[in-house]
Amino acid sequence: MKSAVTETNRIALVTGASRGLGLETARQLLAQGDTVYIGVRTVSQELTKLVKLHGARARCRIIDVTKSADVERALDEISREHGKLDVLVNNAAIHYDTWQTASRSDMNAVEEAFATNLLGAWRTSLAFAPLLEQARPGVIVNVSSRAGALNRIDASAPAYGVTKAALNALTISLAKDFADRHVLVNAVCPGWVATDMGGHGGRPVSKGAAGIVWAANLAADGPSGGFFRDGEPISWLDG
Repeated sequence: MKSAVTETNRIALVTGASRGLGLETARQLLAQGDTVYIGVRTVSQELTKLVKLHGARARCRIIDVTKSADVERALDEISREHGKLDVLVNNAAIHYDTWQTASRSDMNAVEEAFATNLLGAWRTSLAFAPLLEQARPGVIVNVSSRAGALNRIDASAPAYGVTKAALNALTISLAKDFADRHVLVNAVCPGWVATDMGGHGGRPVSKGAAGIVWAANLAADGPSGGFFRDGEPISWLDG
């Protein structure tokens, strides 16, 4: 499926973007001409270099998606300066908890995972819904995982797998809710990539991010409510 984007004055927000997939997604969106708000909890050296390279189009903002005040502050700024948001990439995620199993879980870690991986994406999507509706199309990309496909959920990494399954369910629900409001909502599995969370041995981060950017670039008649990897649909059941 071809990208809808050639030259752009689009406004994008990427959460969880201080490093890894989020940072590379922001980099690729900037490279195609978008203005990108880069939401982070802490500013990395690599992010600082990216902002310097792209100037005013790269806007680093402290956004902890578990905090309504952070999300509302970003909403107020983007609303005031642009009046729309074309692309929201819900990338913020924590706890690939391979150290625990479903019956031997630290519930503090589980609650933290839900607060970021699911409720953070939900909170941010809800807050920016009015601006996304102005974009025509607005696009929400939920960065998910095959670990959240129902037949792939295992006893290990329970907080990560269950929250990603819930994020997939949220994707379907939001897509149906936005169906007549010119907003596309899809989930993307970037695959196993060599990030701090994914560990060594994965594929290059740039390839994982390319699938996210593909979904961010969908035209108004593109799919909504789908689960994709590298631009191809995958199953909610078995990934």
